[in-house]
Amino acid sequence: MTLKFKMMSAAATLALLAGAGAARAADEITVGYFLEWPMPFQYAKVMETYDSEMGVKVNWRAFDTGTAMSAAMASGDVQLSVSQGVPPFVVATSAGQDLQIVDVAVSYSDNDNCVVASALEIDKNSAKELEGKKVAVPLGTSAHYGFLKQMSHFGVDIGKMEVVNMAPPEGAAAIAQGAVDMFCGWGGSLRRAKEHGNVLLTGTEKEELGILVFDATSAPASYVAEHPDLVASFLKVTADANAMWAAGDMKDEMLAVIAKDSGMDLDATAATISTFVFPTVEEQLGPKWLGGGAQHFMKGVANVFVEAGSIDAALDSYDSTVNTGPLTAASGM
Repeated sequence: MTLKFKMMSAAATLALLAGAGAARAADEITVGYFLEWPMPFQYAKVMETYDSEMGVKVNWRAFDTGTAMSAAMASGDVQLSVSQGVPPFVVATSAGQDLQIVDVAVSYSDNDNCVVASALEIDKNSAKELEGKKVAVPLGTSAHYGFLKQMSHFGVDIGKMEVVNMAPPEGAAAIAQGAVDMFCGWGGSLRRAKEHGNVLLTGTEKEELGILVFDATSAPASYVAEHPDLVASFLKVTADANAMWAAGDMKDEMLAVIAKDSGMDLDATAATISTFVFPTVEEQLGPKWLGGGAQHFMKGVANVFVEAGSIDAALDSYDSTVNTGPLTAASGM
C-alpha cells in the first residue's frame, strides 16, 4: 500500500465521519490530550478548575497521535483536543473535516524531531546515506512534516526509504530494538529514542529552514458555533494556567502535579517542558500566530504534503480553519 493511499484512506474516513456523531450535551464535554506531553493546563485539569469554571463535567481522553484526535472529533466522541499537531489538522481539514483551531497550545522545535540509530554513524553531513533505510514515522503528524522537510533539505529520496507508520511509543521501541534505522516523533518517545541515536538538525537549525513546530487546541467548527461561550471559558482556564506557570512562584507545585498526570518522573517532565513555549493570548492573536502566520504556515504544510503525494490537494486558503472568536472572548473574561 502506498504512502499516499494510506493517508488518503484515513483522510477519506475522517471526511465521512465528520458530522456523523452528535455533539455531547452542553452539560458535559470530552477533551483529548497527550500523555508524556507535559503542559500547564494539566494542573488545572487535575485541580478540576475546568469543571468549576466551565460549569460542566469535563472528561479527559488520552491519545497517541493527532490523527487519532481528528477521528475522535469527527465521530463526535471528543469535542476539543489540546495540543493537536498542525500537520494532522491540515490533513483532516484538507479532506473536508470541519475542524477549527481556537488557540495555540504550545510552540516547540527541539521536542519533535528525527533520530538516526547510532550504529549507522549518519549525521547531517552524510544524510544521503539514509536512502535504503527504514524509518518509523507517525503519518500525517508534525513529525511526518518535519521528516519530509528535512529529507527534502538533505536531498534524500524518500521513495528509496521504507517508511513505516508507527506512533511515537512504538517507533521508540523499534529503534531501541534495532528494528528501524530512524525514528521520528516527540515527547518522552523522542527522549527515549535519543538514547539510541542522534538528531540530524537541532530545533534552531530546523527553524532556519522554516520548519516551525507548534500545536493547537482544535474543535469541530459546528461545536464551536453551538457553544462559543463554553469554548471561550475553556481557553480562559488554559490561559490562566499558562500564566501561572510563567509567573514561576508555583512552578514546583505545578510540576509535581503535571508530572504525575503525564505519567512521567519529575526530571523527565522538567526536561521536556523546559523546551516548550506557551504564547500568551495577546501573542496568539497577533500576526505571528492566529492573526495570519498560522494560516500561512498551514498552507505551506499542505503544499509539502501535496508535493510528497501524501494528500491530493490543499485548500485554497486555511483562513476559515482558524476561529479567533472564543480566544478573543476569553481575553475579556
